[in-house]
Amino acid sequence: MRRALLAITGLAASTTALVVFKGSPGTSQVAQNLPTAQPVNPTPQEVEPSADPSGGAPKPSETADAPPSPKATKSTGRPSGTRTTTKAAPRTTTKAPQSTTRRVTGNGFDNEYGYVQVQIVVSGNRIVEAVALSLPSGGESDIHSGDVRNRYDGRGGEVVQKQNANLNTVSGATETSNSYKQSLRSAIEQAF
Repeated sequence: MRRALLAITGLAASTTALVVFKGSPGTSQVAQNLPTAQPVNPTPQEVEPSADPSGGAPKPSETADAPPSPKATKSTGRPSGTRTTTKAAPRTTTKAPQSTTRRVTGNGFDNEYGYVQVQIVVSGNRIVEAVALSLPSGGESDIHSGDVRNRYDGRGGEVVQKQNANLNTVSGATETSNSYKQSLRSAIEQAF
């Protein structure tokens, strides 16, 4: 019940405000005081002699179609008690560009010495780093995996230098090198 009463009161108030605004003398005076369009070079047919009792020359600013302009009156342009609102200028914000750096992990591959998986870091359309997430370990595999890691991994490794999976095979670690290349190839395919 209370909501209905508030809704009706609000509707009545807004309607009253609209009628007052639309029907106020200030707004109609503003529209009447606007200059009418006049021809730049009026022809003699458009000029009508004025009804000046002194017998003066006709006024070129008066035409047959134009009504006499009303006297200028002081108007406020809006009725008292109303608010004017202005739109704020659109805010321009500069968003920091989103980082295009992303990590892409290749598929893992098993060989007779162990499991190999590679992850690359890509910035834009370039590989900026390569990391072996998993390499064979134990015994001599530690030494060979270390050689593979030293040759291929990092920001200055062969992967970053060549920007592809066509890497030179590490001597003594052929199986691990081949598995590294396969995992790298799958990461590159996912990234690009």
